[in-house]
Amino acid sequence: MGAFSTLLSVIFYAFGSFYWVLAVGAILEGLARAFYSGNNQALLHDTLAESNNEEEYAEFFGKTGSAEQLGLAITAIAGGAIAYWSFAWVMWLSVVPAIVGLLVSFRVIEPKVLKAKSGNVYSHLGEAIKGFKANKKLRMLSLSSIIGYGQGEAGFQFRSAFNQTLWPIWALGIAQALSNIGATLSFYFGGKLVKKFGALKLLIGGKAYALVINIVALVYPTILSPALLSSNSLFFGSGTTSKSTLMQREYTKEQRSTMESLNSLGGSIAFAIISFLLGLTADLLNPAKALLALQPLALISLIILWQIFRKEKKEGLPN
Repeated sequence: MGAFSTLLSVIFYAFGSFYWVLAVGAILEGLARAFYSGNNQALLHDTLAESNNEEEYAEFFGKTGSAEQLGLAITAIAGGAIAYWSFAWVMWLSVVPAIVGLLVSFRVIEPKVLKAKSGNVYSHLGEAIKGFKANKKLRMLSLSSIIGYGQGEAGFQFRSAFNQTLWPIWALGIAQALSNIGATLSFYFGGKLVKKFGALKLLIGGKAYALVINIVALVYPTILSPALLSSNSLFFGSGTTSKSTLMQREYTKEQRSTMESLNSLGGSIAFAIISFLLGLTADLLNPAKALLALQPLALISLIILWQIFRKEKKEGLPN
């Protein structure tokens, strides 16, 4: 359903001669994101669990994310070149991988680790919420994730507005490609880094690096600032892998997908609010100060993770 919605959304975008056609494409893209939300991570985890490879989740998650980022890096460059001639061609060519994605989805095998216990979606949702209430560590991880996603995604999507104040328009795709290449490497080695340093330590280290680099790049904007911001991607993949690994350890088996979807919903709501306030702040001040205003949220997300680390270190638990 997610792959099919993606295909339809790209087709509507390609036909987008009218606003209502683009609106339908946007709705279908949102539908695709909803079908993927929580489901894909749970599908990967349960597939590994079925073959007794559950401990390899970080490795497989990282490799999957690496392939995605590599695709983004290639299309950031290719898409920019094609768009120079025609935006319509960019969208029509995007239909091809969407078709391939749909065909691949039919080859995915449903894991048989769990059997459906109830068709009552409200009962299932209630059980998932009870799981959050019963697990303080999961609540703290979720809060950090929601704040971090809202702040990080809003900042990332707005970064081009800042970069274009320092770099020419033609170079903006280079900054995007650098971010994707860095994330490709970070995801690829994410599983190995989690095993070596621990998921929680790795996540904290990456967030601390991003916080320091963002402040340095934004307080005194220079021609190097876009490249400095792109360097955050070197920890993005390993951090995302670490976060997902920590979450999957805490989710209950029966509500794994639903609990991940609830976290995704919280992050999307946070992103919607923060991105609006970010744009408003940029209009009142400037892009650099607007992005700088996001950093207290990054600090809050980091402090929550540090509290978890301190508690587990005190109790002698692995982290």
